[in-house]
Amino acid sequence: MAAHQEKKLAKERKHQNMQNDNKASQGQWGRAWEVDWFSLASILFLLMFAPLIVYYFIMSCAQYQCSLTDPLLDLLTGNKHLSDIWNRTPMLTYRAAGIYSLWVTFQVVLYLSIPDFCHKFLPGYVGGVHEGAVTPAGVVNKYEINGLQAWIITHVLWFANASCFHFFSPTIIFDNWIPLLWCANILGYAVSTFAMIKGYFFPTNAKDCKFTGNFFYDYMMGIEFNPRIGKWFDFKLFFNGRPGIVAWTLINLSFAAKQQELYGEVTNSMILVNVLQGIYVLDFFWNEAWYLKTIDICHDHFGWYLGWGDCVWLPYLYTLQGLYLVYHPVQLCTAHALGILMLGLLGYYIFRTTNHQKNLFRRTNGNCRIWGKKPEYIECSYTSVDGTKYYSKLMTSGFWGWARHFNYTGDLMGSLAYCLACGFEHVLPYFYVVYMTILLTHRCIRDEHRCSSKYGKDWKHYTAAVPYRLLPGIF
Repeated sequence: MAAHQEKKLAKERKHQNMQNDNKASQGQWGRAWEVDWFSLASILFLLMFAPLIVYYFIMSCAQYQCSLTDPLLDLLTGNKHLSDIWNRTPMLTYRAAGIYSLWVTFQVVLYLSIPDFCHKFLPGYVGGVHEGAVTPAGVVNKYEINGLQAWIITHVLWFANASCFHFFSPTIIFDNWIPLLWCANILGYAVSTFAMIKGYFFPTNAKDCKFTGNFFYDYMMGIEFNPRIGKWFDFKLFFNGRPGIVAWTLINLSFAAKQQELYGEVTNSMILVNVLQGIYVLDFFWNEAWYLKTIDICHDHFGWYLGWGDCVWLPYLYTLQGLYLVYHPVQLCTAHALGILMLGLLGYYIFRTTNHQKNLFRRTNGNCRIWGKKPEYIECSYTSVDGTKYYSKLMTSGFWGWARHFNYTGDLMGSLAYCLACGFEHVLPYFYVVYMTILLTHRCIRDEHRCSSKYGKDWKHYTAAVPYRLLPGIF
């Protein structure tokens, strides 16, 4: 009897220890469980002021020729009141609501209804159904990769309309830019609110939900890891890639069309912005299957940060260079234009090659050659919520031996090139490179904190082998 009781207690202790280990693993791997005062203050600031920041940038272009200081000077000196600026701001219109509703619906149809066929005739392109990374709960989701197809169909129809059908003007996006901003905000808040309600009452996978007990943090950073409707509509993949990124190149084309309409020509700076950002967008969709392994899909939960950010922040602030050039057309000298082009292409080369090396290493499980040599790596292990142990390899060869996030370095070089194309008359177009520097540095820190929690002592071995984050020898 005593032996039986002791065996029962040992079994219960083992079960309890396993639960505690799983809780610890889940608490450390993924976004935070606990919210410190600084995080909460930052989140409250963003929830209150991020929409106003976007409005301020767009309003500055529409009413103050892209000057960021003149609106403040007008208000401080009493030349104008807030009501004067607001009264000159275009409001939501039925036309803008119709355009935006049609746009989002069209992207949903392309996402859900047309299986990818591009991989059947484009050599080297990887599309179709793919598996994502394992979630903290041990789930592996499947995704229909068809973003390149959606981008191609959308742009073929755009150019067909511009050259043949003339159903609408190519300047339609610029002409409705601020009314469309209100539509984007409505969708951003609606989808973020829906995602939070869904996380509480009907989550796709309850084990991959995280609740901090703080409403604002949960609303901002999200509760559900992979909210879905049905089998295929994945909130993170759709809103991260569509409709905002598909629209990015269309927005720039609309700005170029407006420049042509106003000045009778498209400047070489506008062409540079369209080409360099177009390469970035096409790269995103060409490598959409690889995107399933990035921090957005692998670690971020879906909340306001992604929902509103993808609907509003991305399309409105990532396209500031093109918008600026509508108000301030810049014709660059040949040497300046070539220098910017080379910087942008070099940044893209580093960004793409670094990511390609990582993808090749993962796909072959290290059985490949990087720069003509067999890659070096650190062996790591981690445990999911269900107690399953997994193993990973962290590469220390190629560009990944130079710095732990050298792909971000290439990304920042490209970001700087977009901004330099706009000249030096105003600060506004340089917001992008400043923002990307802050964002990517923060991502470095976030990702490394998560990896340290996930891999433990193995992560220390890795950082000893690759000591720099972004700039070899500096940072």
